Amino acid sequence: MHTQTANRSDAIRRSAVSSRNAAPVPKHQRDDAMDGHALEQSMQLMGAMMAYPRNSEIFGENEPADYLYKVVSGSVRTYKILSDGRRQIGGFYMPGDIFGLEFAYEHTLSAEAITDAKVLVVKRSTLNALAGHDASIARQLFALTACELRRVQDRILLLIKSAQERVASFLLEMSERVSGANSIELPMSRQDIADYLGLTIETVSRTLTSLECSAAIEVPTSRRIVLRNRLALSRMNG
Repeated sequence: MHTQTANRSDAIRRSAVSSRNAAPVPKHQRDDAMDGHALEQSMQLMGAMMAYPRNSEIFGENEPADYLYKVVSGSVRTYKILSDGRRQIGGFYMPGDIFGLEFAYEHTLSAEAITDAKVLVVKRSTLNALAGHDASIARQLFALTACELRRVQDRILLLIKSAQERVASFLLEMSERVSGANSIELPMSRQDIADYLGLTIETVSRTLTSLECSAAIEVPTSRRIVLRNRLALSRMNG
C-alpha cells in the first residue's frame, strides 16, 4: 500500500511539474481566482490532471490524506470493506464533484474509478496555505466541509428508511446530480447501488421492478432509468 502511495505521489508531482512548465498562467486567470469560483479555479491552476482506468484505485483507506480531488470526467465511488467482507459504499462522485476532504490526516474510506475517469489532484497543504490569506478560498473550503457533513447526515437518515424509500430517494438524487432530466444513465452497477443503500442486489432489483409496475419509473436497460412520475417518487421519499 505504501509503495502504491509513493508511486501515485510521484505521478502527481510529475504531472503538476509538466502542467506548470507547459505555459505561464496569464494575469487575467490569476485575477479570476478572486470571484465566486475561486476554489475551483485555484484547483485548476495548481492541480495535476490524472487519468484512472475503470475500477482502479485512486487512494486507499488509512493512506495519508495529502490531496484533494475533483472529478473532471467519469465517475468515482468511495467505499469501506467491513470486517465481515461486505462492502459499504460511502458516496458517488460525478463530474464537478470534489472528494477526498477529510477531518483527519488519513483517509477513512478508499476511492476508485467506477468508469474511466480524469481527476484533478491538488495538494491539500497548498490549498490550506492559500486559504490562510484568501478569505474566499477559506469560505468555500468551509462550505465544502459543511456540505460533506450534510451528505453524511442525509445518508444516516436514508439508511433507516424502507427499501422502496431508499431506492426512490436514490433515483431522485441521481436525476438531479447526473442530468436534472427524467432520463438517467447511471454509471454505477446494481451492486454498487445495493452497497450504497445498504440493501442486497436482489432487493434493489425487486424494488425497481415494483416501481416500474406502478408506473413510477421505466427501466429500458440495466443502467438507464426513466422517471415517469416524480411526484410519486417524492412521496415515497418522504
